[in-house]
Amino acid sequence: MRQWTVDAFASGPFKGNPACVVEPFDRWPDDGWMQSLAVENNQAETAFLLKTDRPDRYGLRWFTPGMEVPLCGHATLGAAHVLIEELKLTAGPVTFDTKSGPLIVSKSGDGYEMDFPADPPKQTDVPEGLAGALGVAPVEVWAGAYLVAVLDSEKTVRALTPDIAGLHRIAGEATGGRGNIVVAAFADAGSKVDVVDRFFAPGSGIAEDPATGSAHCILGPLYANKLGRDRVTFHQAYPGRGGDFETELRGDRILLRGKGVTTVESVLRV
Repeated sequence: MRQWTVDAFASGPFKGNPACVVEPFDRWPDDGWMQSLAVENNQAETAFLLKTDRPDRYGLRWFTPGMEVPLCGHATLGAAHVLIEELKLTAGPVTFDTKSGPLIVSKSGDGYEMDFPADPPKQTDVPEGLAGALGVAPVEVWAGAYLVAVLDSEKTVRALTPDIAGLHRIAGEATGGRGNIVVAAFADAGSKVDVVDRFFAPGSGIAEDPATGSAHCILGPLYANKLGRDRVTFHQAYPGRGGDFETELRGDRILLRGKGVTTVESVLRV
């Protein structure tokens, strides 16, 4: 059985967020086996695919090294990239059946467009301990599945060195539980993007994630409202890698656009 490592939301190899994608199964493997493989891979997510009776529809599940998660954008893009580019799927848009409902991915130029549920956040009070753990006071805090701390500048976002253990204790009004914190700010004047952000996720077993589709399901509606337009461009400023996103709000759905690059093809012996 084969497995691929795909850099998702990447401008080139060794950028964006790597995800492992396993060749589609005829039936789901044991959950413990999938979790063990995710630990072995030691990437933010390993994606597992299930064949159906349709060539353009697959079951999809995602595991971090610590747990199964209900939604993962970059590993969904990685899964579509493997099906289309590596396994030569020609059936058109791919529908993935997931714990977050159907997710649809299409080719879009030299990248991909993903149709996800939007997660418009609500403004909330600053949770106790958040400013101390971040090392800076947020301008605003919003809550969707994750907390979003809006900061004063791109420079502040890029320079942040938070207390990860401290962030792990904070949930506020986030619906996805504690320890998942997005930070964001408008990009500097003259930038190629509208917004610069980062995602600290000790609650999901990851100190910092390089490029996070699910976070942009929250950020897309938030900044579409702030900018007064549906399309917004983002750079997730993970040090040394970075991910690039375009979002477009469509009612209660959001389109996420980005590229994928295969960096590794391997063979599983277990």
